[in-house]
Amino acid sequence: MARHEQVPTVSGERRMAEVVEEPRRLQGNMGVGELAMSVLAFSAPLTTVAGFIPVLLMFGGKTGPAIYIVATVILMVFCVGFTLMGRTVPNPGGFYAFVTQGLGRPAGLGGAFLATFGYFMIGFFAPPFFAITVQSYVEKNLHGPHISWGWYALAIVAVTTALAYRRIDLSAKVLTAVMVLEVIVVIVFDIASFVHGAPSGTGGAALSLPWVTDPNIGLALLFVVGNFFGFEATVIFREEVKDPDKTIPRATYLSVAGIGVFYALAAWAYIAYTGANKAQAAATANTGGMFTDALTVLVGKTVVDIVTILLLTSILASMLSIHNVTARYMYSLGTDGVLPTALGKVHPKHGSPYVSASIIGALWAVGVVLFVALGTDPNVLYARASGIGSFAIVLLLFAASVAVFVYFRRNPSQEPAWKTAASPLLAAIGIGVVAYLAVTNYADLLGGSGFVTSFFLVFTFALFPIGLCVARVLRGRRPEVYQRIGRQEL
Repeated sequence: MARHEQVPTVSGERRMAEVVEEPRRLQGNMGVGELAMSVLAFSAPLTTVAGFIPVLLMFGGKTGPAIYIVATVILMVFCVGFTLMGRTVPNPGGFYAFVTQGLGRPAGLGGAFLATFGYFMIGFFAPPFFAITVQSYVEKNLHGPHISWGWYALAIVAVTTALAYRRIDLSAKVLTAVMVLEVIVVIVFDIASFVHGAPSGTGGAALSLPWVTDPNIGLALLFVVGNFFGFEATVIFREEVKDPDKTIPRATYLSVAGIGVFYALAAWAYIAYTGANKAQAAATANTGGMFTDALTVLVGKTVVDIVTILLLTSILASMLSIHNVTARYMYSLGTDGVLPTALGKVHPKHGSPYVSASIIGALWAVGVVLFVALGTDPNVLYARASGIGSFAIVLLLFAASVAVFVYFRRNPSQEPAWKTAASPLLAAIGIGVVAYLAVTNYADLLGGSGFVTSFFLVFTFALFPIGLCVARVLRGRRPEVYQRIGRQEL
């Protein structure tokens, strides 16, 4: 960005000089499709279908598709208040801004701490998971040398950091291209599964509805809700989209509905292939290889090699999407002055939060080096990182749903009551149930027990009151910063 000023010369004459200024806002030009693809990339479609839906089937069997629909309904109800709040509070702070407007600045800061930590931890699932996948492919398929998983992990951190450093449009184009290829692979799998059909006597493609008395309903529902994380990005990228008042609501509904239907159909395709009565047993016996084995039978081994490459790009796309969201949370906190103001700097050319993006990449790199030095099993590491982050975001969703309801109670709107009261209240109840299940199933979600589980459970819960305390300190010592909490100034 530049402006021109008249400046005096030695002779006393005045001439126009260009003064370069750093842009105060992020820049981009994403449309509905690119924004929706950025959200879909967060959940890594191919990674989810190949690696996580078999786990869902192991928990829920033939109820798996219906569980996706239940989660979709809950979040679509939430989106009614979410998108309305986005138009009423038109700033890019996401849940940070929404919780601040509904529950006050201290609660908003607590929500921002939950969000930053949660997204950061979810993103850290990718380096070890990518490393495991590429290491196996190099050694088994290419018969290459054994290379420590840490080098592969550092490589993907470097790539996503370089992309997140640049203008968001570049990330959006990369994500869109990768998503299209992933979606095509999953659609091919779906069609082939339904055409192939299940062996006789296995129940065919029959489905069942889940019940609260099902033994694993809690784990299954928690797992499914985690696949939707990232739709908040539609409001976080507000400064970087075209016509945000139209683009953001459309992309939000498209993302949530698309994710729910897309994964429900993929889960149903598994059932159509194995048979409804055999789905749970098949998933339990071959969780990790269920997708590739089915593809081998359906379309041949050559396609599986191509899918493996796409799986690597799927992980990359997911990590990049999470990286962008996390960077913008740190950018918001830096802009507000809660964290060092350097985090709120915008790149003069790319219009990106380059300092925040770089620091996140550096922290992930340090984490990789640390866990390699400690001899941590990457299989355990990625599962725990994902579980810890997911729990934090579930708590954030609950706080945001309550905040939307409270905001419209305090600030009456001309919109119908079903948008301002009924939908936010129903969403708060539904997400509250999910949050309760997250607490009661935390050990299984985390994949650990004893001290590890207790420590991270307490730490995650502590983030919200820590935010409350920091906000109170700021109110007394730095009132100008306190007033900016929640992206009050753009």
